[in-house]
Formats: sequence, structure tokens, C-alpha cells
Amino acid sequence: MPIAFDNSYARLPGRFYAKLNPDPAPRPGLIRLNHALALKIGLDVDWLASADGIAMLSGAAVAEGSEPLAMAYAGHQFGGWSHQLGDGRAHLLGEVMGPDGIRRDIQLKGSGRTPFSRMGDGKSALGPVLREYLISEFMAAAGVPTTRALAATLTGVRVQRETSQPGAVLVRVAESHVRVGTFQYFHAREDADGVRTLADYVIDRHDPDIRQVEGRYRILLDTIVERQAQLVAQWMGLGFIHGVMNTDNMQIAGETIDYGPCAFMDAFHPGAVFSSIDHGGRYAWSNQPGIAAWNLSRLAETFLPLLHEDADKAVKIARDSVGRFSHVFNAALNDLYRRKFGIAEDPQFVQATFRAMTDCGVDYTLLFSGLTRIALGGDDALVVDLFHDADRGKNWLAAWREKHDREKAHTMITVNPIFIPRNHRVDHALKSANDGNYKAFEELLEVLANPYDAREQFEKYEAPPKPEEIVHQTFCGT
Repeated sequence: MPIAFDNSYARLPGRFYAKLNPDPAPRPGLIRLNHALALKIGLDVDWLASADGIAMLSGAAVAEGSEPLAMAYAGHQFGGWSHQLGDGRAHLLGEVMGPDGIRRDIQLKGSGRTPFSRMGDGKSALGPVLREYLISEFMAAAGVPTTRALAATLTGVRVQRETSQPGAVLVRVAESHVRVGTFQYFHAREDADGVRTLADYVIDRHDPDIRQVEGRYRILLDTIVERQAQLVAQWMGLGFIHGVMNTDNMQIAGETIDYGPCAFMDAFHPGAVFSSIDHGGRYAWSNQPGIAAWNLSRLAETFLPLLHEDADKAVKIARDSVGRFSHVFNAALNDLYRRKFGIAEDPQFVQATFRAMTDCGVDYTLLFSGLTRIALGGDDALVVDLFHDADRGKNWLAAWREKHDREKAHTMITVNPIFIPRNHRVDHALKSANDGNYKAFEELLEVLANPYDAREQFEKYEAPPKPEEIVHQTFCGT
């Protein structure tokens, strides 16, 4: 049966969005439907795979009950203020209530121009759609809060980027698409009622237990800070670099969103940057916690009128709330590395390890998966051979053994993935798909669905890139 939409965002005041339909896709085609996700959120898989379902998933038709809209928001992009951004190539079709009682958005990304498109064409090429599909589904499998990919579809039109490429649409599922930049949009317009209305909406949708609590806006801000701190700690533990941590790309519900130029480290370096537009390294791996805190400070600014009628007291409350970020982040990250190394908490050892990894070109993922195997009885060469300086590798491993708790070996398995979306593998899958061959995409998706499980037939996906395979830059795709 068609989707039973219930569209709470569309019931907010008209200045929150622009209502309009997606651009019709002339020749829609289904690339991939996420059956498991569809069932999880209570959708009819057979209907989604039908001609009517594919028409909705591609933007070719508007399903009954859908109220397509483009959300308004603003934001800081690489530190510079943009008064109006908004969904320039996305349409929120509506919301569904899952069997688990969670309300989720269904959004088309790459579905055409909106009033917020500025100079863009509102379309998406195939590559960025499949990239977000792969990486968001890996993050979900790895246990990281994230938006999800319900489907990827072809539109039957070509889009012009550096070259002419197949046009496609990503069908994205999120607990909501409200961002820091959504609050900034109303704050910048001195629309205090808009900020309050949005805050009340977020509370009703994500934290209804605090609806009647005194000081609920402070609690909401604290909660958002904690969610982001824990999320970024998980990014760091995977060697993940988001690449474009603008305030309009930080989601209030605490899910990873907008995967554009993201990447994963191969050889460890704290200053690793891949995004082609991050010329100064603002969003490098090691800078992500500080940027997240900066973004949350921008959010707190919009909350000031909600926190206290006295301006000075409101500022103090906001500072105290954002100040919680470092405490929550450090606690979460230290606990994560304790589990990844299988040792008692030891930040100094972790930092010494990072220095050795940087000096010796050690692959980030292979170090931890190798340690896990050694803890379960594997050969020392699994780690020692990762170091360009073998003696330093032996010395480091000896130091680790002195700290390692054998009882923690099975815990290590749950936090040290064997497989990640290595950049060269993703790149190969996307290039093949552009030529009409989806085999590499499908196989990589299968590998990443179970990142902690060793499988002999997929051993090649563990390997880092050869020198000629290294991906030095990633691109937004807009």
C-alpha cells in the first residue's frame, strides 16, 4: 500500500519552508531499494518497488498524502555567514511513524530546483548519490547515528558537472532535517517567535519528556550538545572526516548528515583533509571536536532569548551548556579508545600511539583490527609490519602488551571494524556505476553491511590503497 504520511513540519508556519513538487523524472529507474530499512520504518517493500513506488522515489510523481516542501535555513559555511541557504536540491516528501514509534522524514535529494537553489540546477549526479548510500549505510552498520538511504534511483536525465553524468536521486531517511542553521535562519531575521516555535517543535518531536519541564530550553540545548559530543567521538574513533562541518550540516537530532566530501583515513595523520574545498584544513580530522563546539556556540546564540529574560544570565547559561561539550566528548573518546586498545583508560598512551603512527605511516583501521586479532591469538606481524620502522613497531607493541587486558579482547571486536569504505574502493565503485556497471557498488555495500565480521572472500577490501590508488581529494558533487 502507499505510504501513510503524517507531516508535522508541513503544519508549521509557512515561513519555515516553500511548498513545491520535485522536478518530474522523465524515465525513472530503481538502482537500489533498502528492504531492511523499509521494513524497519513500516513501509511496504512491494509497493516501493512497483512502478508507482519508483515514481515517488525518483520524483516522477507525488504520492497520496505527501506534502513536498523545501526547508528554509541559513548557516556558517567555512566560518563565513550565509543569510539564506535552504534545501536547494531536496524535497521533504513527508514523515512516517515507524513500528518503533519514531517519526522519520523521507526526503528526496537531487530532485530539482527550489526557491533556495541560488545558481544551482537542483540535480544530483549518480556518483554523489551512491557515495552517500554506501557511507551512510556503513555508518549505520558500525553503530554511528546517521541518516539512512532508503533508495537510489535514476531520473533519466543527465546533469552537467565537469562532464555529463547520469542524474540520480537519493531517498534519505532521518529522524528530522532540523539543523543548527534552521535556528540561525530565524535568529538572523530577529524572528524570536520563529526560534521559539522551532524549539518547541524539536522538543515535541525528539524530547517530548521535557515538554512541561521548567527550564526545558536549557535542557534541550544540553541534550543537543551531548548528542553532538558523543557523535563526533564516534567519528574520531573510525578515522572519519566529515569534510564540510558547516552549521547547516549539523543536525539537531544528533545524526551524521550530508556526506558530500567525507572520507576515511588510510595512513594516520591528525591533520588529514580530503575535501577539495577545505583549502585551510578547517575541518581536518583533529579539528572536528573544536568545530563542533564552535557550531554549538552559534546554536546557543539563537537560544539566548529562550534561556533567561536577563541577557547576562542567558549568556552564562549558554556558555555553561556549550562548555559541557569538551567534558562529554573527552569522556566518550577516552572510553572508546580504552575499548579499541583493550586497555585501561590511558590518554597519554593514545597520544604516543598517534605520534608513532604519524611518524611510521601506520594505517589507522589496520592497526586496530590487527590488535584485535593479536588479542585473540594472532601473529605480531599483523601490527609490526604496519610500521615503516620495524623496531619502533616492535617496541610499541611490547608497550601495548604491558597495558593490554586479555579480558577485553572480545570487547575490541565490537569497536574495531575490519572493513571501512576505503576511499579508493568507493571511487572505483562510483566510476564503474557511471559506466552502467553496479557490481562493485553492490559488492562493496555487502561488505560494509557487516564491518566487524571477517570474511575470507572479501579480504581484498581490508587492504589499504596502493600508491597509485590513493585518493587525495573528495568532492561535494553539488
